[in-house]
Amino acid sequence: MLALPLTYAEFRAVESIGLTELCRDMLADNRQSIQIKKEDLAVRNLERIVKTVLIISQRQGFHGMSLRQLSQQSRLSMGALYNYFGSKEELLQMIYRQGQKQIHQLLPAWIARSQSAAGQLMQAVCCHLYLSEALVHVFYFFFMEGKHLRGVDQKKAVALERSTEIYFEEIIQRGMDGGEFQAVDVSMTASAVKSLLQDWYLKRYKYRARKISVDDYARFALSFVFRYLGVRDAATL
Repeated sequence: MLALPLTYAEFRAVESIGLTELCRDMLADNRQSIQIKKEDLAVRNLERIVKTVLIISQRQGFHGMSLRQLSQQSRLSMGALYNYFGSKEELLQMIYRQGQKQIHQLLPAWIARSQSAAGQLMQAVCCHLYLSEALVHVFYFFFMEGKHLRGVDQKKAVALERSTEIYFEEIIQRGMDGGEFQAVDVSMTASAVKSLLQDWYLKRYKYRARKISVDDYARFALSFVFRYLGVRDAATL
């Protein structure tokens, strides 16, 4: 059996990740525009706002949501909402920026923990899966809403999707150059890896019904990819 570099429980023990932490970072990054000065109150209300956005968007999509709906279901007045953002578009941008920040802070840091391409791929796959497990509804939101965005917002969604694939492309290319991986189409392989990772949070119900944990899925995904890349004795990595 493939030995993971760390389990989900170990990852959570090291990284403080969740909706509360995401909203605390969102407050810090938008401090100049958010008018509420008390940090704990602002974080609680941001969490209520984002939770409500995720619920409504699953039912009817973000663009089908009105601010009045958001106000009613979050139980925050319209005036209270405007203390945090000026428009629905601004709120969407805040959420997307925070998602990008989480990925670009964590993935490179975990990849850097290993020197070999195989080790880096293991770290990247585990980090991505564990991050999506901790923020499953946020990742689902990014994927589903990305298909319906327009203009600049759509470009941002595509950039977020593409940015994670680039990490995998770089690792795969490094592994090929160093003789760790057999020759493959780098772009297509990175895209396939990304699709494997997306299946976890897009169809989580399927794996939950079969009692498959995120650690089980990480072992499967890595074993599958390593076989394709021609890595022998992956279980000993």
